[in-house]
Amino acid sequence: MTQALLPSDAELIEAASALLSRVHDPRAVRVAAAARGVSGAVYLGVSLATPRVKVCAESSAVANAKIGGDEAITTIVSVGLGADDVPHVINPCGVCRELIPKFGHELRVLIDTGDGVVAAASPDELLPMPWVRARAYED
Repeated sequence: MTQALLPSDAELIEAASALLSRVHDPRAVRVAAAARGVSGAVYLGVSLATPRVKVCAESSAVANAKIGGDEAITTIVSVGLGADDVPHVINPCGVCRELIPKFGHELRVLIDTGDGVVAAASPDELLPMPWVRARAYED
């Protein structure tokens, strides 16, 4: 069940939007993310792409939180440009839906629920049946 936004969520959306507006490059940087660490600090990330390699904005924001010394994140949001070239909240890809929950407890992911309505969801709502690694074969 999605949750209403908190006043602090607007700060994350604005931080990611400002970053994307500043560094957007349709060939290489198309998404920006902002994550709040348990310390309260905000960490930013951008997607990076070449013809062969793609790195998601969420993963670089989480990496920056770890580099910054935060043990976990509490909230994360991603933004992309709409048809009007204005940043708007977008939803994480499947890989990020697996990655994000590994770096926070009771984590909130800001999402677009449809028609531009933004709310917070839990990782379990975004990926109700996560991938599970097969047990190693033992001789």
